[in-house]
Amino acid sequence: MAQETRDDSKTTIYDVAEHAGVAISTVSRVLNESRDVSDSTRETVLKAIQKLQFRPNRTAKSLAQRATRTIAVAVPTFTTPFHNELLKGVRSELDGNDLDLLLCDLAWEAPKMTLQKFLARGAMDGLLVAGLPVDEEIADELKTLGAPVVLIGTQWDDMDSFYWDEEPGSQQAVEHLIEQGHTDIAMITTPHDDNRLRNARVNGYKAALEAAGLEFNPERIAQGRTKKHDGFSEESGYEAMEVILEQHPDVTAVFASSDVQAIGAWQAIRHAGKSVPEDIALIGYDDIKISRFIGLSSVAQNMHDVGEEATNVLLQRLRRSNTGQTMSKLIRPTLKIRKSSGGKDEKPDLR
Repeated sequence: MAQETRDDSKTTIYDVAEHAGVAISTVSRVLNESRDVSDSTRETVLKAIQKLQFRPNRTAKSLAQRATRTIAVAVPTFTTPFHNELLKGVRSELDGNDLDLLLCDLAWEAPKMTLQKFLARGAMDGLLVAGLPVDEEIADELKTLGAPVVLIGTQWDDMDSFYWDEEPGSQQAVEHLIEQGHTDIAMITTPHDDNRLRNARVNGYKAALEAAGLEFNPERIAQGRTKKHDGFSEESGYEAMEVILEQHPDVTAVFASSDVQAIGAWQAIRHAGKSVPEDIALIGYDDIKISRFIGLSSVAQNMHDVGEEATNVLLQRLRRSNTGQTMSKLIRPTLKIRKSSGGKDEKPDLR
């Protein structure tokens, strides 16, 4: 009888975990020679690895050899100005390092599934994950990658992270408009009410109005029809502004939940024969580079700096120069007041 053979290339860390009766995170710790595993558990996992003829992927091998050559950045898209700014910061920090940069487009429609497929390939030595809500399942997979991971835009225990507090940022923006004397203020956002970012910025808008004794009217929150980039686009902002102009002609100020939406809204205001800020004051969110050149007031998220800092932390982990506790940094939003909301022109940052 011929001896049965096994295609070990199809054996995964999940097969090992199931065979050994342990979590995949335990298998990962054994592979990385962590001390946080009992001798009996380590022996069980090693026997499973031997029986299944499991071979760690390139990520685990390169880490064992301390050979770092490729880092990956996973983002919902790399075609928006927001993510462009972030990636510029990553690229800036990588200058002078002998590292390749691999991009993973998570896609707005199915980011979780896309990331899981990408992780299964294991073709990276370190990973930055930006703009993806993390749950228990994703956290477990990231922790078992066998490579350093830094989160951007979300926070998770036991993982390095940089994240923003969205609600105070939008509250600052609306408070500024109120201080300028506006009492009828509309908001442009996305149509997805299950979006954490969207809801936080709406909550800030509402909080600012109520703190000033102004009525919060959900009907003054407008969305565009265009679904590209999850509604964070110039087209969507233009469409939403058309709705505001038609249905709420008394509005004198608009807070857009992204700069690209505000830019689209600005064009719709011009096409209606009105001026910014004389007829309608306008303020956005993100402070992308173009906003500094056209005079758009905005809430700055400092994406370029965050990209640099997050990459620096990742490089430290790769070099083993930072083996301490995981770090979690809250990025405070700052309001940049320019001519679109009644401020003064300023010389743009040419970086």
